[in-house]
Amino acid sequence: MQFYEDIAVGHKQAFGHYEVTREEVIDFASRYDPQPFHLDDAAAAQTHFGRLSASGWHTCAMTMAMLVENLKANKQAGLGSPGVDQLRWKKPVYPGDTLRCESEVIEKRRSASRPEMGIFKSKLTVFNQDDEPVMEMVSNGLIRTRDPQGTD
Repeated sequence: MQFYEDIAVGHKQAFGHYEVTREEVIDFASRYDPQPFHLDDAAAAQTHFGRLSASGWHTCAMTMAMLVENLKANKQAGLGSPGVDQLRWKKPVYPGDTLRCESEVIEKRRSASRPEMGIFKSKLTVFNQDDEPVMEMVSNGLIRTRDPQGTD
């Protein structure tokens, strides 16, 4: 099990593999972001996207799926997240793209009010199959401490 004490600032990690399908792009957009360029080829062709593209929120959801798989594989003692500090969609994500992630821990600290948990901040970049960054975010994670009385 990976605890707060096991996380090192500067640690980098590459993970994930997500194949974006046309059906999933349309299904997600139909439910949560029903803009024409996420639903219709002809409408999308008339925009700067040039063709059907995934919602940015769908890109976030696909990224979350990869993150959770990575957390499970590494058996992290995660406790959720208090939020995201920054989110940027850099390039459109299209059906047929394959996404992957790279992350770097950029800071960490023990919770002042909850000694059984720590907080760490990571910069996450999502890439497509051409190694082009399609999304970047800075997120905060909560994680159990192995020793609530310990120090950093």
